[in-house]
Amino acid sequence: MPGNSFGTIFRITTWGESHGAALGVVLDGCPAGIEISEEDIQYELDRRRPGQSKITTQRKEADKVEILSGVFDGKTTGTPISMMVRNTDAISKSYEDIKDTYRPGHADFTYDSKYGNRDYRGGGRSSARETLARVAAAAVAKKILNIEGIQTRGYVKQIGDIVAENIDFDEIEKNIVRCPDKDKVDEMVKMIDVVRKEGDSIGGVVEVVSTGLMPGLGAPVFNKIDADLARGLMSIGGIRGFEMGLGFEASRMRGSEANDLMYKDEQGNLSFKTNNAGGLLGGITNGQDLVVRIAIKPTSSISKVQHTVDKHGNPKELKVKGRHDPCLCPRAVPIAEAMVNLVLADHLLMSRTSRI
Repeated sequence: MPGNSFGTIFRITTWGESHGAALGVVLDGCPAGIEISEEDIQYELDRRRPGQSKITTQRKEADKVEILSGVFDGKTTGTPISMMVRNTDAISKSYEDIKDTYRPGHADFTYDSKYGNRDYRGGGRSSARETLARVAAAAVAKKILNIEGIQTRGYVKQIGDIVAENIDFDEIEKNIVRCPDKDKVDEMVKMIDVVRKEGDSIGGVVEVVSTGLMPGLGAPVFNKIDADLARGLMSIGGIRGFEMGLGFEASRMRGSEANDLMYKDEQGNLSFKTNNAGGLLGGITNGQDLVVRIAIKPTSSISKVQHTVDKHGNPKELKVKGRHDPCLCPRAVPIAEAMVNLVLADHLLMSRTSRI
């Protein structure tokens, strides 16, 4: 399999490279009649685009989206939706001197090993710039989910060893680090700024919460929602860990502590006293909030001198030039939201086939 497509019914195929003419996505399986505009998609792309603040890459891209097909009179037609974003600020000369040098932490060596012909400019297809296509498609998924009352919000849970403790959704977009805890914002920004000035980078954790989910979404065995979420979120570059609910913390607990006990509330509805499972049982939604986290590595491109080799095995000293994020987490938030929404929209549509 080429590996450029994702989804079963609500299916996307992304295309393009970091320094190519453009990047884009073809979305198939979207129902007709969904109201969507370039402004809706642009809003999501603006949250992901480079050059947002002093703690992100200074590459200046407007990331202006063009809808090429599948939308007429402001509504989807049920046919494939094609969207494109042109690259306008690629500086490829930054990569000329290192085109044969394998950058530590990057996919240069593995892409060469697989294809034998690699676009070295900005990482080509392996660049995080590919994710703008996912965000564009997920703007449509978000519209579908919102019709059903489902909302997804992501935020930076941790930078280095600084952890957000008080989660306030209203705070997320009020600061450049997208932290929901206003008391931890300055600490996080300061840490990112320090590593940037040192020519280094820092990792962290992004948490995503989806609310309003009805019980019964998902499929057993191989297509559990958590399995698809893991695949989708781990397909984002730089992700080194995935967990749901309690996650790895559950490995240190007893069943009597970890189980979510059920009860009937005052309205007569079945509910749960806790949400340690993160909203899923057997890979199927239980009506609780869906809670996932991803661990994000420090950015591989740093200006500190590193020792590596070129494609012929000759030793090299490398100091990466160009414009790079000192921390991937703030811009990873809308990307993580996008992947969660793509999975949920796909399962929402698949659920329509579960019963007659």
